[in-house]
Amino acid sequence: MTTLDVFLTDLSCTSPVFTPSALVVKYGDPANVTCVVCQKDCSGDSFGLEHAVGKVTQNGTTMIWTVDRLTEWDTFVVCYYNNDAGAQCFSILDITIYQPPESVSISFVNHTGMMFENQQYTLQCSVQNVAPVQSLTVTFYRGNTALGHLQSRSEKKKPVNETFTLNITPSREGDGAQYWCEAKLELGPAGSQRPPVVTSEKLPAIVHYGPELKEPPNPDVITITEGDTLHLNCSSVGNPSPSYTWTLPTNSPSYSGSVLTIKSVGFEHEGQYICTVSNPIGTVTKEFNIDVQGECCQILPGKRVTEDQSQYYFTN
Repeated sequence: MTTLDVFLTDLSCTSPVFTPSALVVKYGDPANVTCVVCQKDCSGDSFGLEHAVGKVTQNGTTMIWTVDRLTEWDTFVVCYYNNDAGAQCFSILDITIYQPPESVSISFVNHTGMMFENQQYTLQCSVQNVAPVQSLTVTFYRGNTALGHLQSRSEKKKPVNETFTLNITPSREGDGAQYWCEAKLELGPAGSQRPPVVTSEKLPAIVHYGPELKEPPNPDVITITEGDTLHLNCSSVGNPSPSYTWTLPTNSPSYSGSVLTIKSVGFEHEGQYICTVSNPIGTVTKEFNIDVQGECCQILPGKRVTEDQSQYYFTN
């Protein structure tokens, strides 16, 4: 017996039994397996164990294969015998030699710096020196949320470098999130209960988006009593932080900021107030229509009514 190609079998065979039935070994680690060649129908000495590396010891019809360091990627182990009918019966050991990723990194394809909401970008996860690549699963994450699972179509047994890509369309909710990827070797039932896992560094994302008002638009008309305090709230969110411009009734001074406060409202404050919120991504506006109503009062003899000057206050 000199080559794996000579093995033949037919329906009269009872296959030799390996223990364990499949072998998963990290590259460079020791390994061993036992094969019970046959139970009762072996013909003389026509049985054995073919192997590429390691050594074999025999105890009757039981063959024991051992290797101190498994470093042959194309290794094989075949247990065989000739039965009484003249058929050659054999089992081939299912061997998986693996090597965890040497390193895993994440980046954007052809992009650096800030991102914009609702535009498409491509994440790239690079896995270095891993085997077997067909057992590799790469998962992309945003924070703790999995975005997608990818696998290689390669069937190479020896270590390779592999790159996986995933298209994303960030939203404002993703501003400040961290993207990363994880490479895991899924080695099947015979593998370790804890599959080898290597993760990349965290890649922070800055997402630019247009302003959005924090509060819904006010009713068409806001009615307020003369002398009361009026607050007009135009607060918004955006990245970069938005700026505010107010358009006030005729002959009123201009203001900038998110909240406009009038300490004591007078009839001169009636009219339309328009807040314009802008950043480089976009602009939104909010309108307030103010109706001031008088307060009925009695003027006592000897008293003179004076008009206090109302004041505007602005806060960010």
